[in-house]
Amino acid sequence: MPNPRTRPDHTADERTQLLGWLDMQRSIIHWKCEGLSEEDAHRSVLPSSPLMTAAGLVQHMRWVEHCWFEVILLDRPSDTNPQFGGEEDADMRADGIPLGRLLEEYDRQCAVSNEIVASLSLDDTGRNKDFRDGAASVRWMLLHMIEETARHVGHLDTIRELLDGRKGYY
Repeated sequence: MPNPRTRPDHTADERTQLLGWLDMQRSIIHWKCEGLSEEDAHRSVLPSSPLMTAAGLVQHMRWVEHCWFEVILLDRPSDTNPQFGGEEDADMRADGIPLGRLLEEYDRQCAVSNEIVASLSLDDTGRNKDFRDGAASVRWMLLHMIEETARHVGHLDTIRELLDGRKGYY
């Protein structure tokens, strides 16, 4: 179950604020998908970007979480992540996968990410030296994930409005 769409407390410590903002953006992903039919979840509304669907974005965000917190931060294997398979945009391919399943997999991956972050200092750095970003701190990665997630929430907002007119921030 996603966290409520609430902002972190104005005076909370840094870790609480970073995770609070990230969790709020993650929750908005769920909200933007509420009530979508399977057909609409997989419908492309941007002719030049056929993979830019609600389902495709949820699939992408699941793998982005995996990439940053498991592969880059902890240097775990990347072989299950389609981002590393060589096929362009493979992580956005969600044809035939029910939206509910995609959201559940995203939730599980976010829980893994949160467990990883909870076990580390914000000053700890990535262990994967195959990527330049492997040298980034946990703090940097959390800030990046807030930016990445919020950017795709904006895409979902546009997709949802084009699908059925539903809009709103949080």
